[in-house]
Amino acid sequence: MVEKKLKRRQFILQENEVCKHYTFVVSGLLKMYAVDGNASEHNIQFACEDEWITDNSSFHSEKPSRLCIEAIEPSVVLQIDKPNLIYLFHNHTKFDRIFRVIAENKNLELQNRVLQNISSTGEERYITFLDQYQHLINRLPNTQIASYLGITPEFLSKIRSTISKK
Repeated sequence: MVEKKLKRRQFILQENEVCKHYTFVVSGLLKMYAVDGNASEHNIQFACEDEWITDNSSFHSEKPSRLCIEAIEPSVVLQIDKPNLIYLFHNHTKFDRIFRVIAENKNLELQNRVLQNISSTGEERYITFLDQYQHLINRLPNTQIASYLGITPEFLSKIRSTISKK
């Protein structure tokens, strides 16, 4: 693994690059997002200390990514490339098992998020976000949370106001 120190707003992956690493966050906070035709960001995932982040599609297919991964805070990460990852899988079965469980849990998280986005209100999505990411609430600007929830920052403020009145 290779250690990298990232400044705020520094990218480890930009759109149209091939994702060549799985990244483990030692310290700091990263986001993975897509940019639409109107230049609006759509946050897909946040990763903070002790979490992994990568564009699985680009990493495994070795095709250009449609996503970006960027540091929200100054961060320290460890990155492993595909040949070294495969080496670990083959030579250290415990790593293979642990990594598979981590990947399966991320897949379940994303699956639940898709279901929630098509069947829940903005307020319900925000309440779920609070439950899942309580540790990030004070580290993320409202614009980042709103982007993750698929709502405007103004609507997020309205939701917060409604919840505080309850």
